[in-house]
Amino acid sequence: MKALLIALAVLTAPTDSLPDLSHPWSLQECIDWAMDNNLTVAGSSITLETRKVEDNTARMAWLPAVTGSVDQTVNFGRGIGGNNTYEKGNTASTSFSIGANMTLFDGLATPRRMQLARLNLEAATADLAKARDDISVQVAKAYVQILYNYEIRDVAARQMSIDSLQVVRLQGLFDTGSASTAEVSQQKATLAQSRVTLIQAENNIRASLLDLSQLLEFPYWEGFSVVRPKVAFASALIPHPDEIYAEALGVRPAIQAEKLRLQGAQKQIQIAKAGYYPSLSLRGGVGTNYYTSFATQNFWSQLNSNFSEYVGLSLNIPIFTRFSVRNQVRTAKLQYRTQELQLLRAEHTLYKEIQQAWNAAVASQANYEASLDAAAAAEDAFTLTKAKYENGKATITEFNESLARLVKAQSDSVQATYECLYQTALVEFYRGGKLTL
Repeated sequence: MKALLIALAVLTAPTDSLPDLSHPWSLQECIDWAMDNNLTVAGSSITLETRKVEDNTARMAWLPAVTGSVDQTVNFGRGIGGNNTYEKGNTASTSFSIGANMTLFDGLATPRRMQLARLNLEAATADLAKARDDISVQVAKAYVQILYNYEIRDVAARQMSIDSLQVVRLQGLFDTGSASTAEVSQQKATLAQSRVTLIQAENNIRASLLDLSQLLEFPYWEGFSVVRPKVAFASALIPHPDEIYAEALGVRPAIQAEKLRLQGAQKQIQIAKAGYYPSLSLRGGVGTNYYTSFATQNFWSQLNSNFSEYVGLSLNIPIFTRFSVRNQVRTAKLQYRTQELQLLRAEHTLYKEIQQAWNAAVASQANYEASLDAAAAAEDAFTLTKAKYENGKATITEFNESLARLVKAQSDSVQATYECLYQTALVEFYRGGKLTL
């Protein structure tokens, strides 16, 4: 059944979107794949393409509009004929014309629409960058969770190995009469619990791999694994939140997008105000007619004789627009104020995120350093307890308790290491750096 589901996923997915799971994936590979296949990023890409079309439409507004027409008219009874006099009887006429119209001045609305379209395009570009940044953070967080689960699995495996050796050792002592049945049974129970812990750790790895594969929009995920980079982390001075925020304001795409939309809202006000000004347009064209009642000339001769050209200027002066222009200006100003609030909201959100990231980074560094000391102390204590136990100066309970403390300290140290690594990288990411481990 599993093979069937995988086969169906392969058959229904485009061949260029099938992941190669024959090797462990690095964080950068995961991020690159998400950029190309994540649905949110794809939606932002389509929006960007739409804005490109709108920008092109706005730039083409300067060009004249050219139209052609053909008109066929049949008159019954008295009607105008080819010699421009009324005739009695049924008449028919065919007219051909081509005309062009070009706006010369419209209160500067056209150039400002071009500027607005360009700002919308730049804002859409920033939105796409934000979508990519968001998915990068999500992928990195899921990736770090997998690395953490790998380490926890290794710790559980080491604990199970030690417990297995202790069962063998106690069984040997029991066979020689140096250990009791209770001690052997207790150690076997401890080994069984270690096995359960290891199985849970394996399940956690599979669950976290599934989470990341779903985030990457994989059609299937069996065989998926990630690269386990060598962690060489050293505590570093983390800048103050205000310093990080000052840098982030100039680089974060979410802020740039809202600033561009604020400029666009200002253009909307100018476009609305253009309705107060007169508009001037240039028009021109050519045309000709053919009359069936004008029997003295054939079709082509009539077209040549009736050929005419025209050119003209049209000035449209708004006198009373039922306050529509005024209300459009008011609406545009309200939209500008709304966008000001939106920009302010985005800045506040960014500052809160930076404060949280800074606080988490500082706390994780302190926790990391403390967990290293705790793990070292727990290892020393276990080594001492193990030696005492092997010399008969400590009980099996004391040995297991010391081992449990060591395992917990090692697990805490692993978690603190990856948490500190991720939070520190996130701070650098807010400053404009690349999200790497």
